[in-house]
Amino acid sequence: MNKTIKTVLLIVGVVLLAYGIYTMVIPETKVAIGDVSLIEAQDNTNSFIVIGLGIAAVVLSLVKGKS
Repeated sequence: MNKTIKTVLLIVGVVLLAYGIYTMVIPETKVAIGDVSLIEAQDNTNSFIVIGLGIAAVVLSLVKGKS
């Protein structure tokens, strides 16, 4: 693979990993009126998908091409 493509994949992978971890760790805003909580449990499905894409991009950037 071209060195430029590997560098772009590495940068995109790191950014996707960071964004996925950020969206998983930072909790959603809670809305509470008195004793009633209006927010449900946080769904992390999209975070897991973004983290998976980030890992895939980083792995692809580290794969060696033909010599």
